[in-house]
Amino acid sequence: MNSLILERLRAFDPAVIRETGEFRGDLTVTLGKADIVRVGEFLKNDPALSFVMLIDLLGVDMYRPEDRFEVVYTLYSLANKKYLRLKVRVDEQDPVVPTVTGVWAGANWHERETYDMFGLKFTGHPDLRRRYMPEEFEYFPLRKDFPTMGIPDSLPLPRR
Repeated sequence: MNSLILERLRAFDPAVIRETGEFRGDLTVTLGKADIVRVGEFLKNDPALSFVMLIDLLGVDMYRPEDRFEVVYTLYSLANKKYLRLKVRVDEQDPVVPTVTGVWAGANWHERETYDMFGLKFTGHPDLRRRYMPEEFEYFPLRKDFPTMGIPDSLPLPRR
């Protein structure tokens, strides 16, 4: 099935695939962030692939000088009983990725969480605001440079 996915993606647009990898039978395809929406639409609507479910979407802080962050999309095809992982790399100076809420509505919550915890913005998102932290909180707790014990006095805590 992995070879079929790659074959269909290459037929769709050979330039979209940046890297591929396989782990325990599951394929991972790295794309450019500008391609994520149209590749997502293709993977969802192609009858041979039919990746209709977005299982998860998350941010990863790789803490490297270039392309510090990754956004990882885990898709599932009910028809083929197959998982597929997509990745896009995001630079710290331009932490913006197009939203996939128009492709998979379930991305809404996941993109908001990724924004809240990593500071990655999703352009075109219908309601991009913080999920856990107050709107005025200026830090992103899941970044690797965020102190383990937090930042003293960064959040007002209730008094007893």
